Amino acid sequence: MHISRSIFRQLLHPQGRGTQWSCFSTTVKMQLDISGIYPPIATPFNSDESIAYDKLQENIAKWNKIPLRGYVVQGSNGEYVYLRDEERVDLVRHVARAAGPDKLVVAGAGCESTRDTVRMCKRMSEAGARAVLVVTPCFYKGLMSNEALYQHFTKVADASPVPVIIYSVPGNTGIDMAPEVIIRLSSHPNIAGVKDSGGDISKIGYIVHKTAGNDFQVLAGSASFLLPAYVVGAVGGVMALANLLGGPCCELERLYKEGRMEQAMRLQHRLIGPNTAVTKKFGVPGLKAAMEMLGLYGGPVRSPILPMSQSNRDILAGILKEEGFV
Repeated sequence: MHISRSIFRQLLHPQGRGTQWSCFSTTVKMQLDISGIYPPIATPFNSDESIAYDKLQENIAKWNKIPLRGYVVQGSNGEYVYLRDEERVDLVRHVARAAGPDKLVVAGAGCESTRDTVRMCKRMSEAGARAVLVVTPCFYKGLMSNEALYQHFTKVADASPVPVIIYSVPGNTGIDMAPEVIIRLSSHPNIAGVKDSGGDISKIGYIVHKTAGNDFQVLAGSASFLLPAYVVGAVGGVMALANLLGGPCCELERLYKEGRMEQAMRLQHRLIGPNTAVTKKFGVPGLKAAMEMLGLYGGPVRSPILPMSQSNRDILAGILKEEGFV
């Protein structure tokens, strides 16, 4: 049974975000406010590449003191493509236990097939995730037409026990999800929004404009364009840089909301260099090295990614120092 957004909103209980209601034998899923700043947390490994759960708990204890909205577990910076399914689910379970009571845990649940993605959504919900981030399938990217992607996300959202956030990350997948597909999906009552990492501000603004009234929210996928994304209507961001500079990222959000645009712009400018360093320039090894420079546990990467060279560490430290973060 299809339920329009207007009827869907009338069914909402004011205290019940993220829960489920049964109506005419149909499960109606509550829409979730996903606004705010999230780090797509780095997965900490020991020297033997096993997961360092003790270090994970130490990092979360520090992040819990920052006004982050929550945590994205198994995003691109979590090296999830190198983890077994059981490791992915177990990480979410550990984060859900350690997260502060006010933190929203979002789990990366994307798989290449629709049926495996549905299965992973259910497992992540059982592990404690209150929403799932679903990346575009990409191995057969030549076959991922607009209709194929629409059908994939619709089937996933129909079956997921928690709200779905679309994840478009063309830098990793080679697929820049078309605005018309996102706009079409925005009316689904169990799709809460999209994380767009492409960096096209006009696209973000267009999606915000065309999805107005659909209880659909847009998250920026990088700290390098967080302020411009806010200006055109985004409600927050999922950003690698928030792993190490969560405080400044949240400060940028606060400055924008208070209308202190000149200060927000200056802070945005300072975040661009470090963000570029831990994303495009050095990637996950750079992210983990930068975390260690700022008192968090980064640890090794999982093979076949190579560790960061000392010369690149020196360059990274110089970038952080130049912008006043070290």
